[in-house]
Amino acid sequence: MSSYTIGETAVRSGFTTSALRYYEGVGLVEPAARTSAGYRIYDDNTLARLAFIGRAKQLGCSLREITDLVGIWDGERCDPVQRRFHELISDKLQATRQQIVELSTFTAQLQTATGQLSSQPVDGPCGDGCACMADTAASSTITALEFDNTSDDAPIACTLEPGAIPERLADWGAILDRALARRPLEDGALRIEFGDEIDVAELAQLVAAEQHCCGFFSFAITVDPRGVGLEVRAPGDAADVVASLFG
Repeated sequence: MSSYTIGETAVRSGFTTSALRYYEGVGLVEPAARTSAGYRIYDDNTLARLAFIGRAKQLGCSLREITDLVGIWDGERCDPVQRRFHELISDKLQATRQQIVELSTFTAQLQTATGQLSSQPVDGPCGDGCACMADTAASSTITALEFDNTSDDAPIACTLEPGAIPERLADWGAILDRALARRPLEDGALRIEFGDEIDVAELAQLVAAEQHCCGFFSFAITVDPRGVGLEVRAPGDAADVVASLFG
C-alpha cells in the first residue's frame, strides 16, 4: 500500500493540510503512521475515507453527521452506510424543498412591496393609507419563480444535443402526467396546474434546463391557493412547439 505525506495527501484529497490536522483533532481521520521525526504518514485507506468525507460534505452533511457516517463506514459494509446516508440526504432534500417554497413566497412579497413602494407617497405622515404600511401577505402567494428568455429576439430553436432530446421529453412527460388542468391565458400563454404534491424543486430544475436550451420560452412557476402552476409563454410563431411539448 502506498504512503503519503500530509502535503501529498492534501493534494490528492482536495483538503488542506489544516483541514487534515483538524480532522485528526476531532478523531475523524488518523494518520496511518508517523515517522521517527513525528511526521504524519497517510495511506490509500485514508484517501478513501477522505473521498467519502468529501462526498458527504458536498451533500451538506454536518461534521456530526459525517462522524456518524464514518463510524458506520469503518465497519467495511456498504449496506448500513448507504441506508444511513440515504436517510440523511432524504431529510435534507425535504428541508431544501420547503426552503424553496418559503423563499419563493418571500420573493413574491418583496416584489409586491417593491411595486407598492415605487408609488407616489401620500401627502402627510405614514399611516394606514401609505405604501410603507401596506400588507403584502395577501399577495405573497403569486409568482414564485420566473425563468425569462434573455432576449426578445431569441430564435425559435433548441440547442439541446439530438441524443439528449428523448430523455428531456421523458422528463417532461413524467411531470406533465401529474397535471390537473391546462388553461389558456389572455396573452396566448398556457397555464398548467398541478396539485400540492408536485415537487416544486424538480419542476424548477426542469424548467431552468428547458429555458437554457430553448431561449424563446418564458416560464413562471406560481404557488397560490389554486396549487402549483406553470405558466408557459413563447412567441406566436412557436405556438405549435408549445402545443407539442406541453399539450
